[in-house]
Amino acid sequence: MEYQSLYHTQVINKDGIEGVSYVNEPNGLSVTVSSPMKNHAGTNPEQLLGLSLATCLNATIEAEEKRRGYEHQTVVTVEVDLAKDNPGYQFFVTATVQMPHLDANEAASVLATSLTRCPVAKLLQSSDNVNIQLTAV
Repeated sequence: MEYQSLYHTQVINKDGIEGVSYVNEPNGLSVTVSSPMKNHAGTNPEQLLGLSLATCLNATIEAEEKRRGYEHQTVVTVEVDLAKDNPGYQFFVTATVQMPHLDANEAASVLATSLTRCPVAKLLQSSDNVNIQLTAV
């Protein structure tokens, strides 16, 4: 597939699940990583996936709200579960979106448009393990 990159980054992990992952850029983020199954300091893929979806989706919703003339009050909450699979493991992701400032029809419209524009949601939403839903406050 041909594309024109608007931004490129490189993220490196040399240590596996116990160690450090970092963004290979000047002043790039560096985080300690650890297994979610152990009581060690650090983040893990589950948390990073949740942060990625919550941030990207809410930023996309914010842009759509602004385009429609609304103040941004949306909250996106993402829950990620790790479950055993054969072989290995799999993630189950549930994202809930609250738009207390919009009526149900307009909130559904904003979310539907945002799901067609958010790169992370587009990457994940075809999975049976991902559920993105609008909830009432």
